[in-house]
Amino acid sequence: MVKISVGSANPVKIKACETIAKKVWQDVQVVNFDVDSGVSDMPMNEKESIKGAINRATAARIEGDADYGFGLEGSVQEINERMFLTGWVAVIDREGEIGIGSGGYILLPESIADRLRAGEELGPVMDDILNKTNTKQGEGAVGTLTGGLKPRQQSFEDGILYALTKFIKPELYK
Repeated sequence: MVKISVGSANPVKIKACETIAKKVWQDVQVVNFDVDSGVSDMPMNEKESIKGAINRATAARIEGDADYGFGLEGSVQEINERMFLTGWVAVIDREGEIGIGSGGYILLPESIADRLRAGEELGPVMDDILNKTNTKQGEGAVGTLTGGLKPRQQSFEDGILYALTKFIKPELYK
């Protein structure tokens, strides 16, 4: 049995890790721990987001005494004066090998981008705009902006699979 430990208490992130892990390994045990990312609540660039994902993966692997630790960190990135939402995933094994992947980029409306630039966090901004509570544990910004065509969980699943490529085809990464 392969044991994975997810560095999050968010059910969407945990389910995304479990879904992909079960595609990669036949027998999987999934545990999770709410670990600190060591970065800001709303990372404003890829470097910080990747660091947060690695920190979460490392802490989760150790906390769960797992074969693999999974860390997921959402962030935004300014590209050509536009703000994009993205997310980074890190997977770390017992030997310290790290795989990293991203789920892609989605352009944020300028009204949301302005609030993030002013220091707000995306989750509460989306809650305010949608007049809902805790959207980050549901459809999230990705699900909202795609009209539900790309659920937040599926967006995370893409990044998780890409982060796992180093472990799926290790011979190609030597």
